[in-house]
Amino acid sequence: MIDLILRHRSATAASAARRVGRILGLVAVAAAALAVVLLSPLALDDIANPGGADWNKLSDIGAAYGFTSAIVSALALAGVAVSLIVQNRQARAEQVQGIRSYYLELVRLELDDMELYQPVWGHSDIADPHEQKRHVYADLLMNYAWMGFEIGTIRERLLRDMLAGMFTGEAGRHYWIRAHASWIASSSASRVGRRFLAIVNEEHARAVAAGPPIRSNVVSGPPPPAAPVTGTSRAGRTSAGALIGLAAGLVLGSFLRGRR
Repeated sequence: MIDLILRHRSATAASAARRVGRILGLVAVAAAALAVVLLSPLALDDIANPGGADWNKLSDIGAAYGFTSAIVSALALAGVAVSLIVQNRQARAEQVQGIRSYYLELVRLELDDMELYQPVWGHSDIADPHEQKRHVYADLLMNYAWMGFEIGTIRERLLRDMLAGMFTGEAGRHYWIRAHASWIASSSASRVGRRFLAIVNEEHARAVAAGPPIRSNVVSGPPPPAAPVTGTSRAGRTSAGALIGLAAGLVLGSFLRGRR
């Protein structure tokens, strides 16, 4: 799972660089096409009449390019519309990122002291403290996957790989059983959210059909407090000394009674 996340971060940076390169390439191509359209009448006139410019003829040639000019204008308007849409999506992504960053800070506080902060989130049926932390960490992983899938940095194939690894373990399956209803309530309103939920359900069902989950090696529950070795040895020595003294007193008493 960690390897997948690290590979996703490097792939995200490379994908962003490729997107910037594609955008710059499209802008350069559009500028070159516009320059060719604007300068083509002069170039044609120079070819046809190298001795001088006939502006009446140039006017006729320019009128012939009216349809081309309309196409270029339409493409320019489409480019402006696309740029506005992209800017709107980026602004919304930044807002969502800010909210989720704040949520992440809250969850970090909860992980640092589950006993203190967990009751603020409401009653939980998870009694084991280790299981509580695994549940919260699984929620962080699922939110990370959802955010990447929503903005397009985590593709479906990578998402399925992440979920397949998560649902092989017992903690991941328990998390989805508990949190499934809340995810439906929060993410099923959009088409991307419904697709995300469908993928998660498919991977969860596939993992369950493959066999029982892998149990965690972490011992559930806090370890019992170890008895102090020094205190135990002292108590043993004290008890043994008391028994030896009592036995010696009984033997000595019997001996004195026999002498009398």
